[in-house]
Amino acid sequence: QVQLVESGGGLVQAGGSLRLSCAASGRTFGNYAMGWFRQAPGKEREFVALITRSGSTTLYADSVKGRFTISRDNAKNTVYLQMNSLKPEDTAVYYCAERDNYGLGYANFRTYPYWGQGTQVTVSS
Repeated sequence: QVQLVESGGGLVQAGGSLRLSCAASGRTFGNYAMGWFRQAPGKEREFVALITRSGSTTLYADSVKGRFTISRDNAKNTVYLQMNSLKPEDTAVYYCAERDNYGLGYANFRTYPYWGQGTQVTVSS
């Protein structure tokens, strides 16, 4: 019943920006914390950012702090990832995912039961 659909990926030059969106349906959006993860070919899926149910707390991986911003609009059932100062090493498929709320293991993708299909982000040098 829960569906997540990412959009906004594409090809950009190093130093450029993208805004990713994740639209949710099938449940009350505000009841879930939302995370963004990314995965490059042959690599483990890694944590990028999380926003709590109310949006009062955000968390980021060290690799993206100061460059990426996660936000949510519960009225629109949508979470966003604003990505600035992009680097070639940011190239990956980006996924949005949900869990009941922030807590122990928030950076472990195995603790998120709901996932979108991903959107490709490619940063050229």
